[in-house]
Amino acid sequence: MYYNKAIVAGNLTRDPELRSLPSGAKVCNLGVATNRVYKDREGRRQESTEFHNIVIFGQQAENSAQYLRKGQQVLVEGRLQTRSWDDQSSGQKKYRTEIVADLVQFGSRGGGQQGAGANDNYTQQDQSRNDGSSASNNNEQKTGSSPTDTASAGGSSSGGDEIDYPEEEINPEDIPF
Repeated sequence: MYYNKAIVAGNLTRDPELRSLPSGAKVCNLGVATNRVYKDREGRRQESTEFHNIVIFGQQAENSAQYLRKGQQVLVEGRLQTRSWDDQSSGQKKYRTEIVADLVQFGSRGGGQQGAGANDNYTQQDQSRNDGSSASNNNEQKTGSSPTDTASAGGSSSGGDEIDYPEEEINPEDIPF
């Protein structure tokens, strides 16, 4: 049995580069950095960074080039592939190992841009996809009137899709790890 699968979650090191092949197919190249934190033999905290070359084809390439930017988080699933070519200036054989993406998932935007503007729309869209609520519910929460406040004040929520969870206090001593 053979299995060639790579999963990488990290931050973009540069803006995506979109090109077209002679056949007209779109190709996007990304650079992704991943970090690993560990303790060395002396118990000191160490950090190492790996850089990965990502290649994306087709519609995903166009979407990635349009929406991804340097510093943004991304998760890539694909396969490892090594290319080789002869360098024309030195005559040496060169190699490049890259991940050919099957799936690209966009993460949160980097650079601490959690302010106003387009990023608020991005966050609202993410929340509506993740919890099933609409953007109007998110706007209500931002103005200070949340559906849970209405339900706890004796009224019912307008959508009827809110869950009324009981309040409970969690004692850190009860957590087994």
